[in-house]
Amino acid sequence: MQNKFLLLGIALVSLTACKTTSLQVANVETQKNISINNELKNDEEFAKFIAPYTEKLNKEMNQKISYTAVDLTKEGDNSNLGNLLADFTFDGADVWAKANLNKNVDAALINIGGIRTTIGKGDIMLKNVFEVMPFENEVIIVKFKGSDLQGLFDYYAQNETNNPVSHLYIETQNKQVAKTLINGKPVNPNQDYYVATSDYLALGGDNMKFFSKGESIPTGIKLRDLFIDYFKKNQQINPKEEVRLNFIGKK
Repeated sequence: MQNKFLLLGIALVSLTACKTTSLQVANVETQKNISINNELKNDEEFAKFIAPYTEKLNKEMNQKISYTAVDLTKEGDNSNLGNLLADFTFDGADVWAKANLNKNVDAALINIGGIRTTIGKGDIMLKNVFEVMPFENEVIIVKFKGSDLQGLFDYYAQNETNNPVSHLYIETQNKQVAKTLINGKPVNPNQDYYVATSDYLALGGDNMKFFSKGESIPTGIKLRDLFIDYFKKNQQINPKEEVRLNFIGKK
């Protein structure tokens, strides 16, 4: 409530300052200062009004949706949390693509910077997913010609970044592409491939300009909603310890 009075005071000062009439500064008289902190009471009615909503929100956020026997971290080139969320992205996008495009998704790619924190072993609460993914990013499927995927592989070779992938294997050596697989097979330059990602990356975020080579297909699915759904479907999380990014000679 104190902030409300402070903002009101600032607004009134701003409105006064915007007037074009001249100020009569000669008649200004010194008045007693009023301390907002000491002389204005908190809005108890407002606090009572929001209390039920706060209680309901806290109860919902603290509900258990899954369990993990190990810490889920984002450290390293093949982090277990990164691999897990990339797999969730792949699976959710693949279900949507089958139903709406009559196509299979071939791979998925998300950015490690979008994973804001880790999840400790034990019960996974709904609030944990909001902490991991606080953004409102959506799932986008990008259709590539196989020959245009080279830009994706070059990006990883040049940056040696640990942005998580699913159904992709990228091996580099001294910042040069050495080996690439999609769904366990070499890329066919004449084949169409469907790669699931976020709208942020599809628009070139994290300098992923290679996505401009493809055709973006929106799904309307929020990444966070997708993750929540898959955690609920998997009451026991067993993340895959799998090498998908192999940067040989990385310093």
